[in-house]
Amino acid sequence: MKELGICILTLKSKEKVLACLISLFENTRDLDMDIVVVDNNSQDGTVEEIRERFPNVRLIVNDSNLGYSKAVNQGLRVLNARYYVLLNPDTIVQDLAFNHLIQFMDENPKVGICAPRVLNQDGSVQYQARRGEARPWDVFSYFSGLSKLFPNDPRFSGYLLTHMDNNTASEVQAVSGSCMMIRKEVVEQIGYLDERYFAYQEDTDYCFHARKAGWKVYYVPYAEVIHYGGQGGSNINPYFSSYHWHRSYFLYYRKNLARDYPFWFHPLYYLAMVLKFLIALIGLIFGKEKVAGTRKPR
Repeated sequence: MKELGICILTLKSKEKVLACLISLFENTRDLDMDIVVVDNNSQDGTVEEIRERFPNVRLIVNDSNLGYSKAVNQGLRVLNARYYVLLNPDTIVQDLAFNHLIQFMDENPKVGICAPRVLNQDGSVQYQARRGEARPWDVFSYFSGLSKLFPNDPRFSGYLLTHMDNNTASEVQAVSGSCMMIRKEVVEQIGYLDERYFAYQEDTDYCFHARKAGWKVYYVPYAEVIHYGGQGGSNINPYFSSYHWHRSYFLYYRKNLARDYPFWFHPLYYLAMVLKFLIALIGLIFGKEKVAGTRKPR
């Protein structure tokens, strides 16, 4: 059994995934790693380049786009390690990031999932990488702008946890699959990602069920990864991606949160989701930048 098993999913992001792999090998020390790259039918030379430049990296090559959850599960099932890492192809692993995360997990056996401090390209904190469990009030506060007006007030900042100290290791409700470390025992207990999610929310869903099973989820700021965001993958077809973002949140709410709210609230909230999706489509049609999901600073 390896110490660290890393799964990277790629779709038409050749240059980014090559840079990611370089950073991974250069900035990880003395760890027995097994790395698998799952390619969702990129057809852009990604597979050929990885085979030539990284012969020790295992490849799973799909003949169609299986989405995120199903393809990542393919990778996880062939790995056998003490800790698993889900890593986006458009990330740059900083010095000793995974060494720090493993040390933190070893010292905190009740923590089942953790994530590093994820940075935008400009060095600012990417708040989307550690967040709340996306309850209706938190989502409303975020999209209405209340969280931006009151970033330090936990009554309004529950979605991105902007009130939280970015320099302190903290327990959170969820972390992003852009870089997520999972203890092997968590996978053995709750299984793999829910494949009903084609893309988006599967990471929040997984953290939700890990916490329900008694595990803690933590943000660990002294390990760092840069995440470009929207490089290939989700923004190849932003309309398709926007549809799946909203569809996945609907699934997440119905599966995990709906039972906590009265029956009359559900149709109102579903209508709000539809309106939010329509607004997002209008933004894509008339906006200059075709980006699905949250924009990241350059």
